[in-house]
Amino acid sequence: MESSARTVAELVAAGWGDHRPGLWCEERTFSHHEMAAGAAARAALLADLLPPDAEPHIGVLLDNTPEYPLWLGAAALAGAAVAGINPTRRGPELARDILHTDCRIVLTDRTRLPLLTGLDLPGVRLLCTDTQEYDDLLAPYADARPDATRATPSHRLLLYFTSGSTGAPKAAVCTQGRLAAAGHSLAGHFGVGRDDVHYICMPMFHGNAVIADWAPALAAGAGVALRRRFSASGFLTDVRRYGATYFTYVGRAVQYILATEERRDDRDNPLRLGFGTEAGAVDAAAFERRFGVRLVEGYGSSEGGAAVQWTPGTPAGAVGPATPGLVVLDPETRQECPAALFDSTGRLLNGEEAIGELVNRGPNPFEGYWRNPEADAARLRDGAYWTGDLFCRDADGFLYFAGRADDRIRVDSENLAAAMIENILARYEGADAVAVYAVPDPVTGDQVMAAISGTFDPEGFVRFLAAQPDLGTKMAPRFVRVVQRMPVTATNKIHRARLRKEGIRCADPVWWRPAGEDVYRRLTPADIEEGPLAPTRGPASGGVGGGAPTTRGAAAQ
Repeated sequence: MESSARTVAELVAAGWGDHRPGLWCEERTFSHHEMAAGAAARAALLADLLPPDAEPHIGVLLDNTPEYPLWLGAAALAGAAVAGINPTRRGPELARDILHTDCRIVLTDRTRLPLLTGLDLPGVRLLCTDTQEYDDLLAPYADARPDATRATPSHRLLLYFTSGSTGAPKAAVCTQGRLAAAGHSLAGHFGVGRDDVHYICMPMFHGNAVIADWAPALAAGAGVALRRRFSASGFLTDVRRYGATYFTYVGRAVQYILATEERRDDRDNPLRLGFGTEAGAVDAAAFERRFGVRLVEGYGSSEGGAAVQWTPGTPAGAVGPATPGLVVLDPETRQECPAALFDSTGRLLNGEEAIGELVNRGPNPFEGYWRNPEADAARLRDGAYWTGDLFCRDADGFLYFAGRADDRIRVDSENLAAAMIENILARYEGADAVAVYAVPDPVTGDQVMAAISGTFDPEGFVRFLAAQPDLGTKMAPRFVRVVQRMPVTATNKIHRARLRKEGIRCADPVWWRPAGEDVYRRLTPADIEEGPLAPTRGPASGGVGGGAPTTRGAAAQ
């Protein structure tokens, strides 16, 4: 592979003539040459199908099948852009995503086609990739050869939707130059070579799978193994089957893998590295102990405006050092926050002052959102890129993730870091998964609420909290919701927006610790409607769910 390639099209074309295995999916194997040839055929078809006056955008509504990377390669060669369509969206919301990104062609298959049936999609042509009609349409282009000369680094390649708790998803732009540069950077940082095999089990409509997994494999000439949909129970089997050496993850994927039955030969696997976000220190350590594989936690805003990478010497709990331009600012005063102070146990002592928004004042590769100037303006303020994520920074310049902006918890005028509380609660023996978020206090500010999937014993939980030296006096959850299955998004991230919206009025059992008491007891409708939790901010709908005093939940598989 040409390590100096400036476009993804060049990286795709470089596979021509390379007959080593390049992609595995279930029972099928493709060489690098076959992937380049397949991308070239689809690029030629695309050139004939796209109206000359249309934006060169295509939507891809597929699981992780070979057609997904083939169409990414085709779009790169054709100078077109791919909008990854989220299959969890439905009806008008799904139609809105396709029309907003000006897709004139949508690639799908018979599994996903029912999602599109009956939608009002004027001017959009559907191609179903597992039909004879599709094969016949593609056949005349079988002799096409990849031509990378039509693409430039400034050509749009990805329009990927960022998840948000409010409003419609925003389509972030990623050009060929940025994606190629990201691939080179990650391949170099992690020492990815031609003999590596990247296991892609995260959905390819999400930036993680394409930017952090597919792109570095493409840049290094490494192989790729695809899993249609993430499966915790199938993870280790796939890794061994394909000889996978590298994988990426987001959200709760690592927790789900750890929740599978442990075996004596778990460490017998070819993996050398996992790269992702939100695994948490407890689960990362457990993963390394069990599988012998180091997880590298990183931070990168979905839009590419800021990134933090772990380096040797990074303190426990920190993401990594702040590079030039990265600062933590108070969103209201826009002044830099004081350095975070920790005691000997690692407890943050001055969260009220130290927690702020991570801002990049230096050069950054943020390329905007597709046709959304309001969202652009919200990100770019005062000549800087505002991530929307909460951090604190210690005196040595190391950054600590404190949660998303929506995760801000303010108790008794003190800012608390949801992410830090989650890391502490993850040590609870009964917890398979944990989420921490704010719920309104009946008088003012917030209260801490935790959702736990697993076994919850109220008396044991009190003893656990008392034994945690880094748990601040205001960090202990006022409410604990015990869930059978943690709600997650299509990318295995906990669905915090849903948890926050439902609050204490949910169908699951909720335990709470009344003011002045040291024990947790079951929350009842009378507590909410007539007792100390009676709302003073206006009515809310919903009820308090039932359940047994000690409840066993199950992490998602």
